[in-house]
Amino acid sequence: ESAYTILLMKTHTFAGGIHPPEKKELSESFPIERISSLPKSITIPVTMGGAQNTPLVKPGDEVARGQLLSSGEHPLCVPVHSSVAGTVKKIETRVLTGGAESLCFIIEPNGSDKTDFLRPVDPFLCGRDEALARVREAGIVGMGGAAFPAHIKLKAPADKPIEFVLINGAECEPYLTIDCRVMEECTQKLIDGTAIIMQITGARAGFIVTESNKLGLVPALEKAIQEAGYADKISVAVCETKYPQGGEKSITKAVLNREIPSGGLPCDVGCVIQNVGTACAVADAFREGKPLIERPLTVSGGGCETPKNIVVPIGVTVSDLITLGVIKVSGSAEKIISGGPMMGFAMANTDFPIVKNTSGVLFLTRKESLAFAESACLGCARCVKACPSRLTPVMMQRSIDAGDLEKANTFGLLDCMECGSCAYVCPAHIKLVQRFKVGKADLREARRAAAEQKKGA
Repeated sequence: ESAYTILLMKTHTFAGGIHPPEKKELSESFPIERISSLPKSITIPVTMGGAQNTPLVKPGDEVARGQLLSSGEHPLCVPVHSSVAGTVKKIETRVLTGGAESLCFIIEPNGSDKTDFLRPVDPFLCGRDEALARVREAGIVGMGGAAFPAHIKLKAPADKPIEFVLINGAECEPYLTIDCRVMEECTQKLIDGTAIIMQITGARAGFIVTESNKLGLVPALEKAIQEAGYADKISVAVCETKYPQGGEKSITKAVLNREIPSGGLPCDVGCVIQNVGTACAVADAFREGKPLIERPLTVSGGGCETPKNIVVPIGVTVSDLITLGVIKVSGSAEKIISGGPMMGFAMANTDFPIVKNTSGVLFLTRKESLAFAESACLGCARCVKACPSRLTPVMMQRSIDAGDLEKANTFGLLDCMECGSCAYVCPAHIKLVQRFKVGKADLREARRAAAEQKKGA
């Protein structure tokens, strides 16, 4: 009966998008594995999402697992906690995902199991302000990639009431399978986290959203929702398998048929979107008082001899995972990516830590990461057809090349989500996403300088 029901389920989608090879088969069958030993040191950034934090501990201090390390007074600050018990050896600058340098705590684990968690709180008995404070105190950020402060996302303006909560399990990036495994292995926690988020936001309905390549998850999800007593409030929405289905604008259009306006946010159309990992972290924060100190991720790629799904303490470097024997990399690996192949970051080496928004680490072979020389734009408009945000990439690119950033913005520059769909289909192999990233930064800087000049005048 369940298989027949799935067959009849409506699949949702959006205009545009692409269908890159999924490569899920490399790791999707591997249950989440917890690493059994720790490296000699842990590298934890002082700030992981939100506004800049200030260190609250110093070199030489002993810390417990879950102890507060840094925070700040700014509303956008998200506290950071120690993922291990040990000694703070240094506070120094290290290279993180994307090549950015950031101040980090270097902690030497001492093998102790000492913890310093928050006290558990009943999410359905506490007030909204207390609940939002708990989400912030636990250091929760979006775990799907953006690392946006969860307490800010859940606190919608009074004039924009939240009707729907979308738990994003689309996982449209090729290779990545960790969200799929979390939905399968942590089903009850996921549903609990969804219900808690609905309680905080006041939403009347929640959707656990997945793609049609994960139909096998649907019966178990629906059964767990029924058993938890939320059948009248939470349901499963199945979207067509297409990239970038997991983008905020794409998933909102597909599931709710509502369009986030230019420059707008999901709350503008009455919804909140959270990753499945974030929903589970919310449940842990209330039920166990556990801060966000570890995260699950996928390790995969043709250059990885041991593709798998693992959960590791925040701050373990990829090089440590190799040294500890958790993962093995073959000599054919020529490219390292933190995240997925479409929106992730190519890294120079493996000396970077797993942080709160590291969804995967990929080791790609030359065949998987072929690079082509650019040629002249053909004016074919394939990029326009592929763009899920219905922008005009070809005209954005021409305007940027001509030095007219404001004109580029009339074609949608600042609304670009940098998903890479346009570059993927471009027969001229033009590096469109790189142009748009630089163009957006230059436009914002030009506007800031103009505003300062006007203010000074």
